[in-house]
Amino acid sequence: MQYRRPRGVNDITPAEVGRWQRAETLYRDLCRRFAYQEIRTPIFEQTELFVRAIGEETDLVNKEMYTFQDRGGRSLTLRAEGTAPVVRAFLEDSLQGQDRERLVKLFYLAPIFRYERPQAGRYRQHHQAGAEALGSANPALDAEIMALATSFYHGLGITELTLLLNSVGCPVCRPGHLQQLKAAVAPRLREMCGDCQRRFDINPLRLLDCKRATCQEVTANAPKMTDLLCEDCGTHFEGVQSALREIGIDWFTLEPRLVRGLDYYTQTAFEFRAPGLGAQDSIGGGGRYDGLVREFGGPPTPAVGIGMGLERVLIAQEAAEAAAETGALPALREGVFVAALGEQAWEPALRLLQELRQAGQVAEVDYRRRSMRAQLSFADKEGFRWAAILGEDELREENVTLRNLETGEQESVKAAKLGDRLTKPDSQ
Repeated sequence: MQYRRPRGVNDITPAEVGRWQRAETLYRDLCRRFAYQEIRTPIFEQTELFVRAIGEETDLVNKEMYTFQDRGGRSLTLRAEGTAPVVRAFLEDSLQGQDRERLVKLFYLAPIFRYERPQAGRYRQHHQAGAEALGSANPALDAEIMALATSFYHGLGITELTLLLNSVGCPVCRPGHLQQLKAAVAPRLREMCGDCQRRFDINPLRLLDCKRATCQEVTANAPKMTDLLCEDCGTHFEGVQSALREIGIDWFTLEPRLVRGLDYYTQTAFEFRAPGLGAQDSIGGGGRYDGLVREFGGPPTPAVGIGMGLERVLIAQEAAEAAAETGALPALREGVFVAALGEQAWEPALRLLQELRQAGQVAEVDYRRRSMRAQLSFADKEGFRWAAILGEDELREENVTLRNLETGEQESVKAAKLGDRLTKPDSQ
């Protein structure tokens, strides 16, 4: 029997993992510069955590979660999104300590599991880069989260971006908007899809999020939330826009239909889009969730966050490279391949291999003991920068022949000095 991976999941092969590592390294460095600290939460949580945070009537809870019972009969769910586990940890692990005014800034890189129809960049297991800031209602913090994401995208060469921005209000002003929205839609409700007819009573804000053309036409002239914001929400929304302009992100577009897919959002909602992904062109989004900590039993705590799907980000990066006619980034050559010629050179080659690794070098040897030509061909194909050749002459003179596999140039180096030679600037 030949086993195959389940539908909707992918292997990240050695040929692809370098691109992933560069993106993850860039993200970690940016988070460090923005003063966000890494958090790692469990891969599964109590099911109720997601139901309460996301909303019982959302598509994610109703259709897409991977939920199971453990042997103790407890209902558990694989991580369906990143924010709820972080908020749970924020409370359970007392990350704010005794200082209720302390701003806690966290980031994560984590797999997310959703039973969705697989398509480009959207898989049943995908990977998310996220950031959450808990403890401040300042609209400049919303702008900072968007600046962090923008720096990440730009660092990967994704510069053709669209940033959509909206406010979904708060418990004070949102009920009035929902009432007017339902009144506007009710006469034509039967023209809408089954999902929208179901949402009309239980989650009417999601009517604006439907992608079907007929439903969008019905809601095209519906009242805009931004026209009905209370004073606090209106002031906050203006503050977000002002802060974005102040830090040079003045290319955002106001989009009154943007509501995001999760129930916990309040006030700010935003989404980044990029070309190269087809109709589903979102590469990240988030917003403010000032009521979620309290919903989980904690004190009132304002918060804002973002999640970015790495698969979609990397597809957008490839599209940006293709548009710039640069192609994929060339693989960086690194490391030393120790090539042993003859039986006498085998054990000295193993010693040299260990010394190089202990000195911090990427190093490998041919355990198949093939010909020198085959060894050097393999080393070149695998992307090594150097070949350290050991044969009878080298052993007799206690030297190593060091060949640059990019240029073909080679030189004789004392074996004891090889590590020093490899760290010289002209060897990088």
